[in-house]
Formats: sequence, structure tokens, C-alpha cells
Amino acid sequence: MASESSTSPRFFVLEEGVLGSRYDTDAEKVEPVSRGAGARCPRCDYPIGMLTWLPPYRVELVLHGEEPGDFIKVGGDDLLLSERCARAFQDEGLMGLEGFHPVEVVRVRRKRRGPMPSNVSRYFLATVCFGRAAVDLSRSRVRYGSPPTCEECRAEGLDAIHGFTLEEGTWRGEDIFQPRGLLGVWTMSERFERFVARHGFTNMRLTPTEEYVWNPLGRPPPIQAR
Repeated sequence: MASESSTSPRFFVLEEGVLGSRYDTDAEKVEPVSRGAGARCPRCDYPIGMLTWLPPYRVELVLHGEEPGDFIKVGGDDLLLSERCARAFQDEGLMGLEGFHPVEVVRVRRKRRGPMPSNVSRYFLATVCFGRAAVDLSRSRVRYGSPPTCEECRAEGLDAIHGFTLEEGTWRGEDIFQPRGLLGVWTMSERFERFVARHGFTNMRLTPTEEYVWNPLGRPPPIQAR
């Protein structure tokens, strides 16, 4: 991949922390679970988002580690943030999350032996926005089964990611977003990376976009033109 200018902003992909770590936590939605329509591309009407989770927001936390983390994936375009993480995100003016609905933790259960945590944070449900930033296909190692046909969402046919770069001038300053052409890949700004490090938020793994790999079908990286 071509090298970036030292003045170009860096981006990261957000994933949950290492399996089996101290803060490894899952969340299971508690019935009744209601769902609404997902987002669609305003140009081609292709579905670009998962079905939305409607209230009531109730979960069961499953601890694989020792205590609940600050960040938990909960399916679709939604995530859970601990109260301290949600408040800090809003107080510091970061951008890209919508909602911040309070979630009822109905139960906490452990997957391995050990004491139960004495204090469990309140959690808030947030949704990751769809950004204007677009993947730069000429400088990314992204493989599509068939080329995207809609210039707006670029949402069809993604097979593998072996590192990616965003098109210069398309990012609008969001701190967390889904890029055009890589929907479902939660991408973070440098400011978000510093935010996580400064507060020590847990159960978060941030990988530089040029190092991020997603390859469920075992596809080889595309050959880049020289």
C-alpha cells in the first residue's frame, strides 16, 4: 500500500478486546426483542444497515473475563458503552454515535468460575453513524466479489480486507463511523484513539486501518497496479 503523508489523518478499526482478557464481555438481548427497518442507501435503495433494535433495551451480560468492559458489541450497528465511557464521549464533544439510550442489565452471569463483580456499571446503547468518508480502492487492499455499482453506498460484494485507506477529502470529522464501501467496519479517528488511551477504556482493540484484516473466505490480497 502506498505510504501516507505525515500530515494525513490516521484511522483505526474498533473491535472488541482480546478473547479471554480480564474485561472480555458479551451481551445477550433479553426477550421481548422488537426490530425496526434498517437504513437504506438514499440513491440506490440497497440495504446498508442491520435491522434496528427497538425498546425496551434489556440485556444479560455474559462475563468471559473477570469484570464487565466499557465496550460491548451487541449486534447490528449497535454497541453498548459503560456510563463513564458514554458520559466522557458526550462531555468531550466526540462525534459519530447516536442514541445513548439507557439499557437495563437484567442479569450478569459468568462463563467460568470466580467471584461475581461487586459493582456493575450502567450501560447505554449507541448506534454508529454512516460517514461520508469513502474507501480509496486505488490505495487499499480490498477484494470484492463484484465491483460496487452505486457510487453513493458502494455496498455490494465485499469479500476480504487486507488493509485500507480512505479517500482524501471525504472524511467529515466524525470520530467513529462506517465508511462508504466498508459498511460494518467501525472506523475511528486519531482523536478517538487518544480518548481511549487517556481514559483507559476497556474491552476495546484499535487496529490501524492499513493493518486491519478481515478475510472470512480466505481470499488472497488483490494485486495492486504499479
